Amino acid sequence: MAGIEEVARATGVSTATVSRALRGLPNVSDKTRAAVRRAADELGYVASSSASGLASGRTLALGVVVPSVSRWFYTQVLEGVDSELRAASYDMILFNLGGHRGDRERVFHRSILRKRTDALLALCLDFTTDEREQLSSVGHPTIVVGGPVMGLRSVGIDEEATARAATEHLLALGHTDIAHLGGEDEEGLNSQVPIGRQRGFAQAMRAAGLPVRPEWIIPGGFTLPAGRAAMNRLLDRPGPRPTAVFAGSDEMAFGAILAAADHGLRVPDDLSVIGIDDHDHAASFGLTTMAQSPFQQGAQATRILLDELGGGEPLPGSVLAPATLVVRSSTAPPRAAQRGPSAT
Repeated sequence: MAGIEEVARATGVSTATVSRALRGLPNVSDKTRAAVRRAADELGYVASSSASGLASGRTLALGVVVPSVSRWFYTQVLEGVDSELRAASYDMILFNLGGHRGDRERVFHRSILRKRTDALLALCLDFTTDEREQLSSVGHPTIVVGGPVMGLRSVGIDEEATARAATEHLLALGHTDIAHLGGEDEEGLNSQVPIGRQRGFAQAMRAAGLPVRPEWIIPGGFTLPAGRAAMNRLLDRPGPRPTAVFAGSDEMAFGAILAAADHGLRVPDDLSVIGIDDHDHAASFGLTTMAQSPFQQGAQATRILLDELGGGEPLPGSVLAPATLVVRSSTAPPRAAQRGPSAT
């Protein structure tokens, strides 16, 4: 097994630079960091985390709190976190709450207060006043991925702006009868996410001079089954139907597409559907969506914490991640607009 000196010789840098690069510390260029990591992998170098921890007084472990490990968004964030931690020879301690009624006491009292970790990254969670005080008392650098949290740094998309852009895509196609599939998430999603997305939807509708129909704002639970059931209930109602739906997540959008099929409706001829995420299955469904990268968000949040632990200046505010429109086959002008004006 190669030592740090061999990695330094292979890359032409000092052993100190190799150490900083592999630990994810600041003041190392991206090019040098990549070269060091590549050489370390090729030579089979493995840093001694126990020795590093003794020298620094740290655990060399990052705590990650997740509401559930069953969701696509959460697993993608975790992959991004893990990619950065492995490169920095850090360990991950995963705290799975198993839903919104999960054992938060286990995380905040038995783990954080015993200083089992050096920093904390939370996915789509807010914190109680008591939990914030506990974090402050141990001086844990903390960051949230997925939704803004008052008083804490976060990495994530602009929820309102992203929802506005999704709705404006439908409006630009000529839709005026638009439903919104959103609502609360029973597994602990930060409530500011669905609130922000509904607010962005309403802003776009009102800016276009269109009413927001309360009966067309329906809770879809941020899952495919709940989204399908909610959309089926809406389509079962007597009276006019929407010609388009903005779903607050791709999984709910998948449910809306399946509900349309349940009612013999064609997407996009009878119902246009747009989501948010660019889920792994979005292309298979032909889903138009506002694409974001939870993997990159997790990686970026982890780099922020590692830089701070390495002596870098703490990031004072939050980071907005990009969200871009990806147009596929699930959206089109409403059928009347496709036919054009009637002959006279």
